[in-house]
Amino acid sequence: MATDRPRTTPVARVLRVCLHLLVAGLLALAVARALAGRDGDPAAVTAAATAMAAVYAAGPLIGAVGRSRRAAALWLALLGVTWAGVLVATPDGVWLAFPLYFLELHLLGRRAGVAAVGLTAVAAIVAYSAHQHTVGLAPAIGPLLGAAVAVATVFGYQALYRESEERRRLIDELTATRADLAAAHHAAGVLAERERLAREIHDTLAQSLTSIQLLLRAAQRALPERTEAAGEYVEQARQAAQDNLDEARRFVRALTPPALESDTLPVALERLCATTSVRGGLPVRLHVSGERVPLPVPHEVALLRIAQSALGNTVRHAGAAHAEVTLSFMAGEVALDVVDDGAGFDPEAVRTRTATGGGDGGDGGYGLPSMRARARALGGTFAVESAPGEGTALAVLLPVPGDAGDPKEGTS
Repeated sequence: MATDRPRTTPVARVLRVCLHLLVAGLLALAVARALAGRDGDPAAVTAAATAMAAVYAAGPLIGAVGRSRRAAALWLALLGVTWAGVLVATPDGVWLAFPLYFLELHLLGRRAGVAAVGLTAVAAIVAYSAHQHTVGLAPAIGPLLGAAVAVATVFGYQALYRESEERRRLIDELTATRADLAAAHHAAGVLAERERLAREIHDTLAQSLTSIQLLLRAAQRALPERTEAAGEYVEQARQAAQDNLDEARRFVRALTPPALESDTLPVALERLCATTSVRGGLPVRLHVSGERVPLPVPHEVALLRIAQSALGNTVRHAGAAHAEVTLSFMAGEVALDVVDDGAGFDPEAVRTRTATGGGDGGDGGYGLPSMRARARALGGTFAVESAPGEGTALAVLLPVPGDAGDPKEGTS
């Protein structure tokens, strides 16, 4: 199979048509000159030219010629025989060597094509010398020069074609790579947004809904004897729902949490501790140590969300009598510690259940991994110490950039 030939392109189709027209024109010219009495017997030239034209026209109609080197070689051999008849009948047949060069180089490949071109040039030189009754350099110049031009043209075109195909292949690979990269970036963006929403939902909506549930249960227990206390619980639940709605609207738009919109992190944590004490029934105290410095918004958001998640877990699962939150400003670092005196748990067992899909305290296993992910996203560390019956201590340490600046200038 002639699989190394260039594919048919618009340029190749135009060249093929031009080659057909050249062969037809040269045969017609040889016949016309013979009929005009200039070269050769008119009958012999017409018969030889007709035979060659018939064989040449059959080539494009035979599909195997374009697919198989063997079929192409047989067709070229038959075409060469008819061309030899034209050469014998008239010296004008020498002109047909030029289009034959292109056919041989195109259909036979590099080595066989060059050999066929050489044989064709020799035949043209010998025939022309015989018609001119002379032997010398002059009869050889035309066929040899035509052969050189044909070889250079065809090889040059094939080299350009190979370079074009290689460039096309590289462009296709680049396009496919860019498409894959865009798809990967899109998938990564989708996963990152899902992760962000999951953390926000867990640390805000889930915790607030837990508070609402506890408040409504307290209201239910207070009815019907203590209607005033029940009303207070319901009002607190309504306020929690309103706060929850504000949080949902803002984290969907990736905005700063309401608690940090106009206040600093220590104020937001103090409000969180107070709210947890009232709504969760768990006394929580806040301690702030060190020289307070402005923190980037991502740091404030992460620390606030971690504190919300940690206190939410304490209210729901720890059964603690009290809890303490400590915010420590240090040189180039900020630390957050949440400690309770509750039932505690086995961190390794929780990690194993989370890894196997067993869950983490009823929240789908997202609490501790979410806190750890928030800390790592900012280059910090997260640690938890606990044991059954010994309470729980969570510690977060985040590096603070030296040029943190105004914390209200960033975005969450």
